[in-house]
Amino acid sequence: MPAFPSSVVIREVGLRDGLQSIRTVLPTERKIEWIRDAHAAGQREIEVGSFVPARLLPQLADTAELVAFAKTLPGLFVSVLVPNLKGAERALECGADLMLMPLSASHAHSLANLRKTPDEVIAEVARIRAARDASGSKTLIEGGIGTAFGCTIQGEVPQSEVLRCMQGLLDAGADRVSIADTVGYAGPAAVRELFEKARKIAGDKFFCGHFHDTRGLALANVYAALETGVARFDATLAGIGGCPHAPGASGNASSEDLAFMLASMGIRTGIDIPRLLALRTKVAAWLPGEALHGALWLSGLPKTFQPTDAVPA
Repeated sequence: MPAFPSSVVIREVGLRDGLQSIRTVLPTERKIEWIRDAHAAGQREIEVGSFVPARLLPQLADTAELVAFAKTLPGLFVSVLVPNLKGAERALECGADLMLMPLSASHAHSLANLRKTPDEVIAEVARIRAARDASGSKTLIEGGIGTAFGCTIQGEVPQSEVLRCMQGLLDAGADRVSIADTVGYAGPAAVRELFEKARKIAGDKFFCGHFHDTRGLALANVYAALETGVARFDATLAGIGGCPHAPGASGNASSEDLAFMLASMGIRTGIDIPRLLALRTKVAAWLPGEALHGALWLSGLPKTFQPTDAVPA
């Protein structure tokens, strides 16, 4: 049997990856309530938004305000997505703990999503690193490699290109790197193979796995990644979200389902699952008509469930 990590971090990305892909523009006060309740449920890493122009993503126009609030909560590690140097400068100004720069290993998706080639994104990361260092900030830079298992625009994405991009991000000065199955093409065998190779390159700088449940394999893919020693995963409450520039990329891994699976394996997350389910009920009411996902909320926790995690102070 593989030696799984004893504890795993679930980074909640619903406020960014989830909300960016739906019609509803959630009011700032609701987002603040979401962050507060997620923190109370034990979540300690939250991606609160993205510094992109409001005309492009009005759903995320209040990111600076959300960072300011999230930074008041004890022990909360606050992430934001940045598409370029200008976005990174805003992240530095507001004191985010980590900024994620997305890079698509698919050339076609990279042009559709960021209007840059993968190599141009790597060059932008180098400029962001220089700006971060010049500012004296301690904000971490994460290079997130998307469409790592294929692309609905381009089709096949070679493993060699994913690993080349990962090495390029590290050489450009990224503090962390992560891998995302943006369109839900991955299966457990492919995840295990790619993540093992990626960890040989990045070591402890391999930060996170990000899986979409488009074809029902998100949790199976998390399991495969756990076998390689990865101990941090992105997920969204109610499995909302996708990618606006990747046709067919629906549904992230569900935070509540992932927390339950890990708890059932005896892996600590620090999350109070009943509290998380209560928050899901709130968020579902705030998003009428939007597609929600996940299985745990339908049937509830089994009578045999014995939580091992206490919510950290």
